[in-house]
Amino acid sequence: MEQTNETAVLEFILLGLTEHMELRGFLIVVFLAMYLMNLLGNGTMITVIGGNSQLHTPMYFFLCNLSFVDMCFTSVTVPKMLSNLISDKKTISFSECITQLYFFIVFATAECILLSIMAYDRYVAICNPLHYITIMNKNVCLRMSASSFIISFLNALLHTLLVYRLSFCNSNKIQHFFCDLTPMLQLSCTDTTINELVIFSEASLLAMLPFLIILVSYIRIINTILKIQSTGGRRKTFSTCSSHLTVVLLFYGTVFFMYFRPSSSYSMEKDRIASVMYNVLSPMLNPFIYSLRNRDVKTALKRMLNMASVLTE
Repeated sequence: MEQTNETAVLEFILLGLTEHMELRGFLIVVFLAMYLMNLLGNGTMITVIGGNSQLHTPMYFFLCNLSFVDMCFTSVTVPKMLSNLISDKKTISFSECITQLYFFIVFATAECILLSIMAYDRYVAICNPLHYITIMNKNVCLRMSASSFIISFLNALLHTLLVYRLSFCNSNKIQHFFCDLTPMLQLSCTDTTINELVIFSEASLLAMLPFLIILVSYIRIINTILKIQSTGGRRKTFSTCSSHLTVVLLFYGTVFFMYFRPSSSYSMEKDRIASVMYNVLSPMLNPFIYSLRNRDVKTALKRMLNMASVLTE
């Protein structure tokens, strides 16, 4: 009887973003700059929130979690892609590929769940302000955060084990810049029906349920905002959740484009661009979106910079 967890392929070849080698130098500079901006922006956000007691609230606690996830999310794929671009060695071992797939799914799932938790937090703050402290207390926030990571780790484990049971005995060329589920399933010479069934059921649920929570939360939020009499009051209230809404649209827009469009419109080139959007660009922009549109964060950042300049004098 054939052992399904055995594979004739010991390593894969990541074909990357483009086959045009003349673009390699440009891509190295661009993605290295984006990756460093991601680390700097999200690292600064975590430092500012952690070092300012005024920002020790549920909203900023979850924002701190999101910044951590964004740093890890991009770190799963970009360093390997840069390494392949620099060294001309595009190979990745089977074990490294499985590990990359696992952590990619972990942080992608965590991103979805955290965005829904943050939407619920804004719903409670705007629609039930008198009960906000009671509902979103410290224990609840910690449990929500822990649950998001536990669910993410278990979800990633399920998909990784299902991929590990497959055999890869034909081509070992992955038409992507990292080990993603769809390109790997296309290479398998084993029946992938179970994998596809799980992707379209369990994985879709974990993507759609957080989105529905976000959608319902914002319908209630907008309905509450419209009942505010003054224009200034409506603008001020909406400003507390506009940054989060921008991040949600940027992330879910690209995810839906990639995973929930008709198969007839499938294109590997479009998939690569969409992957860059939600895996690299969105995590890089998130801290800047929150800092530029949030007065509390800007004030705390200025205070931290002023303290740093005084200490260096």
